[in-house]
Amino acid sequence: MSTELRLSGHKILKRAEELDALDAILPFDRRDQLAELLTDDDVATLKHLASEGMGDNTMRALASDLGYLEAWCSVATGAPLPWPAPESLLLKFVAHHLWNPAERENNPDHGMPEDVAIVLRAKGLLRSIGPHAPATVRRRLTSWSILTRWRGLTGSFSAPSLKSALRLAVRASNRPRQRKSKKAVTGDILAKLLTACAGDRLVDLRDRTLLLMAFASGGRRRSEVAGLRVEDLVDVEPVRANPADEHSPLLPCLTIHLGRTKTTSADDDEHVVLIGRPVTALKEWLEQAKIEAGPVFRRIDQWGNLDRRAMTPQSVNLILKTRIKQAGLDPAQFSAHGLRSGYLTEAHPGHSIT
Repeated sequence: MSTELRLSGHKILKRAEELDALDAILPFDRRDQLAELLTDDDVATLKHLASEGMGDNTMRALASDLGYLEAWCSVATGAPLPWPAPESLLLKFVAHHLWNPAERENNPDHGMPEDVAIVLRAKGLLRSIGPHAPATVRRRLTSWSILTRWRGLTGSFSAPSLKSALRLAVRASNRPRQRKSKKAVTGDILAKLLTACAGDRLVDLRDRTLLLMAFASGGRRRSEVAGLRVEDLVDVEPVRANPADEHSPLLPCLTIHLGRTKTTSADDDEHVVLIGRPVTALKEWLEQAKIEAGPVFRRIDQWGNLDRRAMTPQSVNLILKTRIKQAGLDPAQFSAHGLRSGYLTEAHPGHSIT
């Protein structure tokens, strides 16, 4: 092995170890990939943002977007991502990701070059065969802008040419807006999903607990479910099944500290309360999995081995779709957001969600 290759491997390993410091935030089933895609400065910036109290969900999005931007720039231009990015590179990014499918049929040079798409697809970074969702492109440009400012630099993100190009490209891409979930996971559907994972394997217990907790805690976002830690759970006094009847049975109760979420600020101290069956399932899962600290929900491999790292938000969605299929329903009709909309559907007078 050449000296250059050894040095490169050493740098990647060092970056992977640096990223381990953000174990509670970043999607660490991608740690090694991120270590290859990001630069030393990128990792230092992410660690600084984490220390400044940036929300976990925002940090995950920034890390993911930064990894994609570094890879795209390297493949599309043959050079690392420059800071600050010139206006021409921002326009190229828009042109590669938002384009007119009809024009592409007549002009193969329109949109992202095929050789760039092939490499990104091989790296597992590109799944779409058509133009990207406008919301994804806007989010990545926003992440790019945030990271530029955190480096003490100014970019061309407010340039009239970029705003105009983005507006025209969105119109030309003609991509219909997709609903987050066509159907809500209501109480009757949840019952079918729980039946589908009623086995005695560790993975069955995990999935039952995850579904119950995600639904009963207010339809938590998949990123909040994936990021839940034992340290966020607090046992509280049991409550009566019927508060108006002092003879009704006592139900176990705990609170979940949400920390900073998509809709709260760093100063908020938000929490939700779990009562009854979800609490029982959660405690049984932690006991059976021998989890005393760290991520609550973790990956389990095909041999039943439990990973120490948190599962990703994408894994939460995959678990739901897998159980939907096993319940005899159409996975294409549901996503993890359906748990949220299902909770909102059920959470009105006359419905019990405990």
